[in-house]
Amino acid sequence: MVSDAAGASVPDKANPANGHDGHKPQGFLALVLGSIGVVFGDIGTSPLYAMREALHHTRSGVETELAVLGVVSLVIWALILIVTLKYVVLLMRADNKGEGGTLALMALARRTLAKPSGKRSATVFFLGVIGAALFYGDGIITPAISVLSAVEGLKDAPGMAGRVDNWILPISAGILIALFMVQSRGTHRVAAFFGPITLVWFLVLGGLGLYHLFDDPSILRAASPHYGIVFLFENGFLGFVILGSVFLAVTGAEALYADMGHFGKKPIQAGWLWIVFPCLVLNYLGQGGLILANPAARENPFWEMVPQIAYWPVLILAAVATVIASQAVITGAFSVTQQAVSLGLLPRIDIRRTSETQAGQIYVPQVNTLLLIGVLVLLFSFKTSSALAAAYGIAVTGSMFVDTLLAFVIVRVLWKWRWSATLAVLVPMVAIDLTFISSNLLKIPQGAWMPLVFGAVLVLIMWTWTKGAQILSDKTRRDSVPLVDLIDILKARAPHRAPGTAIFLTSDPDMTPVALMHNLKHNKVLHEKNVIATVRTAETPRVSEAERVRIEVVNDDFKKLIITYGFMETPNVPKALTLLRKQQGLKFDIMSTSFFLGRRSVIASAHSGMPLWQDKLFIFLMKNAANPTDFFKIPPGRVVELGAQVTV
Repeated sequence: MVSDAAGASVPDKANPANGHDGHKPQGFLALVLGSIGVVFGDIGTSPLYAMREALHHTRSGVETELAVLGVVSLVIWALILIVTLKYVVLLMRADNKGEGGTLALMALARRTLAKPSGKRSATVFFLGVIGAALFYGDGIITPAISVLSAVEGLKDAPGMAGRVDNWILPISAGILIALFMVQSRGTHRVAAFFGPITLVWFLVLGGLGLYHLFDDPSILRAASPHYGIVFLFENGFLGFVILGSVFLAVTGAEALYADMGHFGKKPIQAGWLWIVFPCLVLNYLGQGGLILANPAARENPFWEMVPQIAYWPVLILAAVATVIASQAVITGAFSVTQQAVSLGLLPRIDIRRTSETQAGQIYVPQVNTLLLIGVLVLLFSFKTSSALAAAYGIAVTGSMFVDTLLAFVIVRVLWKWRWSATLAVLVPMVAIDLTFISSNLLKIPQGAWMPLVFGAVLVLIMWTWTKGAQILSDKTRRDSVPLVDLIDILKARAPHRAPGTAIFLTSDPDMTPVALMHNLKHNKVLHEKNVIATVRTAETPRVSEAERVRIEVVNDDFKKLIITYGFMETPNVPKALTLLRKQQGLKFDIMSTSFFLGRRSVIASAHSGMPLWQDKLFIFLMKNAANPTDFFKIPPGRVVELGAQVTV
């Protein structure tokens, strides 16, 4: 079994790498329903505020009819061009062994461009860092704006009439705090209801839209891009600002690609084309028809659509839908963190499993706490969903632009498209991305600076960690003795032998681990059997058990053990050792095996290759990294740590 981004369990065959095309109809429909519950939660809450914000920015001189037709036309064509053509048709073909998302695409692009020397493209790596950082920027805004926009529906609820206006923020904060507090318990029970509830939400969206479509059927003219183009020209420079609000309708599109590995391409594509896209288009057309018939409804068109008799059920359903959308973003942040740690972008972080049987269900306490703090700061700083909308979008547009640039490598190098075909497809996508980025940059003074600053801080942290780790690795390699040289030394002067097996964890199996050198230097002892173990991360999401472990006999005293995990897997060294028993008959008695780890005490240096302030940041990150004993799931009672002082 594998698990989706929100913790829902889905069969292995959902993964394209496992051939989900062979699903029976019932299994396929279950995957479609599951994808609706997880993948489309964010984009499904956009009708609450997207239309309202776009019309709010229209120039007063532009007549209502053209404004409504223009905005609805722009929204529909944004859904067609960005979501359907870019993500559903093109990018979902660019999977990394069934997985999608910016980091998976980065790993695939780096592997595609890998040189014979083993060097990877620094540009592609940096693009992946930017994309991951922007994802977190989006991650703290989505829960705040989604939940707040739903709770704001209380203002117009029957019988409320201003009675709860002062309680909007506390109620929203309470919902969000409760949501973050339950993360440590796991989400599989809640996730079982995500699909059906979200399906009902989309059907309600489509039903409301269809009902109000008949308020003024002439709104169907908005299906023509002509009205969107004319509307932008009529608004002049203000059209760029409006595009920033129109983009709110497609936020969440990147989730189609990021969650591809959990459900497979075809279930997500079917969910979008059969249900989500038609319901969203109907709802936006219905909002437009309502405003054409009643111009005053433009102040809050979504809630004006809801009949009084159904207001409370729709309000409750909207609140639940926004919680589901927020849940998908939160668990997505956990998943991205796991990938970032595995790929070396972040230091080791405490990653806990919330299920013994479902691998995808993880909980990252530090990320959960930081997200909660960020969400609450946003909530009480901006106070309304309209104010939050100004900050929303810039991180998503940046992330989508990164996806387009990485897709260029896949299309041109991996798929070997001709230049003419590559440019014909990707240049329009780049143009659309840059247009939306430009429009969202205009919102920087109103709050769009916040996710940019947040993303920049994360880029700085990732850059510092990767650069510092490389400097530390190079220095350790220079100061270490090659393993073959140590073997020659031991032949000339044999040390005292201790019974049992010693496993030395190191990042470079060709060099003598620091812990081994210290053991010989201070304890003057060598175990009967010594294993130099290295845990590596492949640039693929998962590694089969057949490729998990590889052992190489150096001589009677030493063996090299290479343990490989995919970037979406959690390392477990003892479990990997059991595979050696199954595959090669090698026995490792965990109770007679000692694990030696080198603990490095890092001191800042003015000549390290990094500025002093960056050295100190790297040292801070190292000190707060998770203990390797816990990270690699090694029994603490079998671990020996030997320290060394290193300057960077």
